[in-house]
Amino acid sequence: MIDEAIDEQTRLPMGRPRSSGGTRPRWQTGVVVYVFGDCRLDLRRYELQRGGEVRPIEPQVFDVLVLLVRERDRVVTKEELLDTVWGDRFVSESALTSRIKAARQAIGDDGKAQRLVRTVHGRGYQFVADVTELDEHPSPSLSTDPLPEQEIRFCTADDGTRLAYATMGSGRPLVKAANWLSHLDYDRQSVVWRHWLIELARRFRLVRYDERGCGLSDWVVPEFSFEAWVRDLEAVVDAVGLERFPLLGISQGGPVAIAYAVRNPERVSHLVLLGSFAQGRRARATTPEDHELVDARIQMTRVAWGRPDPQYRQMFVSRFLPEGTQEEWRVFDELQQRSTSAENAWRFVREFGDIDVRDLASRVRAPTLIACARREPERTFEQSRLLATLIPGSRLFPLDSCNHLLPERDPAWPAFLHELDRFLAAPDPVAAAEQR
Repeated sequence: MIDEAIDEQTRLPMGRPRSSGGTRPRWQTGVVVYVFGDCRLDLRRYELQRGGEVRPIEPQVFDVLVLLVRERDRVVTKEELLDTVWGDRFVSESALTSRIKAARQAIGDDGKAQRLVRTVHGRGYQFVADVTELDEHPSPSLSTDPLPEQEIRFCTADDGTRLAYATMGSGRPLVKAANWLSHLDYDRQSVVWRHWLIELARRFRLVRYDERGCGLSDWVVPEFSFEAWVRDLEAVVDAVGLERFPLLGISQGGPVAIAYAVRNPERVSHLVLLGSFAQGRRARATTPEDHELVDARIQMTRVAWGRPDPQYRQMFVSRFLPEGTQEEWRVFDELQQRSTSAENAWRFVREFGDIDVRDLASRVRAPTLIACARREPERTFEQSRLLATLIPGSRLFPLDSCNHLLPERDPAWPAFLHELDRFLAAPDPVAAAEQR
């Protein structure tokens, strides 16, 4: 995949210039769903389902497949495929061949059987299966529930970094520790985060912030460290003027929340961790190969993050939303680009890898709920199990999903909300003790 991404950005001996525009093709021309075999190709949602399950598929593979299905009454030449999908980029035919192979795999076909996609040697490809066209109007991908207004303010960390924070909703506070990646303004329109904001602000006075180097907070900062992230959370809480509150940590926001809870036990009434970990990838690597893979990812972040082709960044997208729709993948990739620079992304992932809060976790005293999708990639669930063994009295709540960030349509999303409500409805032990 790395070679293919480089090939699409570089003039190679086999490459050729594309003659048309470089924007992604738009397919919504009346028909929005194609059905063939056990597959369903939804153009409006940029989604492929097979056997009733959403199949991850790269945008260029999706576009190749749509063009073949739409023009199935004829052979689509290689030149037309290259012009339509890649526009004015310089690419080689090997890039097209790899996308055809991926498209076949996604729909249960292969180059030997060619039951669905036929190769016409020397000319191009033709889609040969029976297709049903549907003109459907699916429900919008964004929740239509009203989103409460938010107030964005700024505070200053102890090293002078300006931090943007926002409050939404009313009632009992809930503080969300920052995690990769956020943008206080853009998140409100994002299919990735909007339903989170609606549901949490409906229940609480939600306090969230963009971490240093990210979103509306300062991008040029003197320090990128775990210690600085913990101090930033302290600065935001102090600026809002909170005394005691439940604290939510998602992904790497979990270790930050753990450290804060240990340092400020009098302020954290409940701790909620979702998809979190005790050790970063480098800290938990056990073999030379593991270390090499972590270091390769860190270096690739530095050199490939800012490239216009999204293939490298989709490594992160597929990690956070392995069952995401094409629209969710596109929006998450846009969020990544809007939220931080290539240099900062590199600094983030480098620091994430070295996080280790095993010693701190055993010192947490707040009631703790640890939720995690059972089928998350890279053994994240095992890290949540480790946290549950380390944090005294904590409770593990497995979610039937593989998504790191829970989409609105994921059955695990309402299950998580129900458990969150139940957990935070429990009396604050400190408050209860004071009343006795």
